[in-house]
Amino acid sequence: MKGITLYTLLLLWIFCSITIHTSAQTNRTASNNVEDEDIFYHTVERGQTVYSIAKMYDVKVGDIHRLNFGSDETIKAGDKLKIPQKKITGTSTSRTDSDSSYIYHTIQARETLYGVSKQYEVSGKSIVEANPGLSQESFSIGKTIRIPAGKKQKQTAEIVENQKGAKEIYYTVPTRETMYNISKTFKISEKELLKLNPELSGGLRTGMTLRIPLRINEKDIPKKEEPDAREVNAMLGAKREIKRVNAAKIALLLPYNADKTTANTTLITEFYEGMLLAVDSLRNMGYATELFVHDTGDGTATLQKILKTESQTLKEVNLIIGGVSNEQIKLIADFAKTNKIKYVIPFTPRNDEVLDNAYIFQINTPQNYLYANASYVGANLFAKYNIIFLDTKDKDDQTDFISEFKRDLKERNISFKDVVYDAKNFQETITSQLSTAKPNVIMPVSRSLEALTKIKTVLRMIAEKQPEYVLNLFGYPIWQTYSKDCLDDFHALDTYIYSHFYADNLNPNVKAFYNNYKNWYSKNPASNMYPKYAMLGFDIGMFFFDALQKYGANFENNLSEISYKSLQTGFNFERVNNWGGFINTNIYIIHYNKDYTITRSDFK
Repeated sequence: MKGITLYTLLLLWIFCSITIHTSAQTNRTASNNVEDEDIFYHTVERGQTVYSIAKMYDVKVGDIHRLNFGSDETIKAGDKLKIPQKKITGTSTSRTDSDSSYIYHTIQARETLYGVSKQYEVSGKSIVEANPGLSQESFSIGKTIRIPAGKKQKQTAEIVENQKGAKEIYYTVPTRETMYNISKTFKISEKELLKLNPELSGGLRTGMTLRIPLRINEKDIPKKEEPDAREVNAMLGAKREIKRVNAAKIALLLPYNADKTTANTTLITEFYEGMLLAVDSLRNMGYATELFVHDTGDGTATLQKILKTESQTLKEVNLIIGGVSNEQIKLIADFAKTNKIKYVIPFTPRNDEVLDNAYIFQINTPQNYLYANASYVGANLFAKYNIIFLDTKDKDDQTDFISEFKRDLKERNISFKDVVYDAKNFQETITSQLSTAKPNVIMPVSRSLEALTKIKTVLRMIAEKQPEYVLNLFGYPIWQTYSKDCLDDFHALDTYIYSHFYADNLNPNVKAFYNNYKNWYSKNPASNMYPKYAMLGFDIGMFFFDALQKYGANFENNLSEISYKSLQTGFNFERVNNWGGFINTNIYIIHYNKDYTITRSDFK
């Protein structure tokens, strides 16, 4: 009896296992079923957060947490998240697209653009237009594309009954169609055709829908000629022609506040002054640039007025630069998207418009992307070091970055140590954790000057008096502002810092910039600000104005070809997704060498 019971339990366990497995498989295969409006999958990329992913798909953070256990604590690159598919109700959402409703599709193995277009009954052209970043490279397994809902392909001819019960053909005019051919095909005179369709008095146009009496056999009605699979799939690799511009037209929409004198207005003015130097430099190279400058003020009232009253002029520019607050950026971003104008956000990294606007270039790297890139580079750089994280219990703890860095190290099986600062026993404690077999790198958990001041003297003493220990420091962008107090220590401790900006004042090009700036404006840039806004304006001007001249209004198709040696801010633009804009992912590693030189290395 016991044997039968155990056998029965075993069968039940096997049956349950099969049932559970089958259920999971069904969920996965149904994830792209539009009618179910259930879920699709998103593969997490480096730098993405649950918040940014939710904004990307216009869903709630809580819904992602609910569908993905543990995502409220952490996610990492490579994770596959379930995302709720938004229900399409026919009403517009908060998006500004003319057809604002989308469904999302995760590309599966062996799928093609043609196959996806047939699945959703949407033309390949419509899918490509909805995903400006789509290419042969980005149309790959696990990537997400958006499908424009409500854009199902129309048949060339549709048979309907009119009010009298007679059958008529609603015929959508294809390209290269003629009145003569329509009359011959449907056995109707041009005069009768014009009477039924008065709009033809203005001429026959592609896309018009004409009423035509049914006088031919239904089987003889012409079918819509659709591109074949080869033609549709070739759209991903189609070469895009350069749209040349004679003179680059640039609109600057910034809060100069000409009637005020504040720290912010000084910085904005310096940014503008640096950009003027870029215009002059490019003019000397034979490039023509027109600037349209507008003072937006601090709020949105003046900006709204400018976008309305100067609309016609602004619609003709090739590039808009400006916006400081999120409210200003939103207004400019919507205007740029509507009128298909490239838009550069020069200052804030804390803005989400780039996630859903293909025309945006965001200069300042969003913090989560900066941390992800810096930790990746740091893990590569110090893979063979004895890595020590030092907690001095000071303000400005960089918890998010340290967590990201440690996660990168763990994924690569790189060991590290955690040490808590104790003023009384610090030298003894830190020495006990150092290695003589490999170099040591110490990273304070806090980025503050106070934290650095606590440890630098002792570490320098160890480096100078105990040469068996090879010491390095690894730190933060803000450490550049501590040079007055710590520059000598940085060199003595062979220090590395990560940053998205850095200008070497000994570099000949940087020296030339300062000289030109002083000659033009009879002053030096604000000495207490990092980054230098004048130099930021110059770098942005040189990069984008030159890009427009060389690669035209659609220069985004040739970003990999654009080479500019920045004075302070490097540029490496990557699309955030197949339908969004570009963020600048460039990062520098600045090395304060022991021989008192400084090297700046780009990592892209």
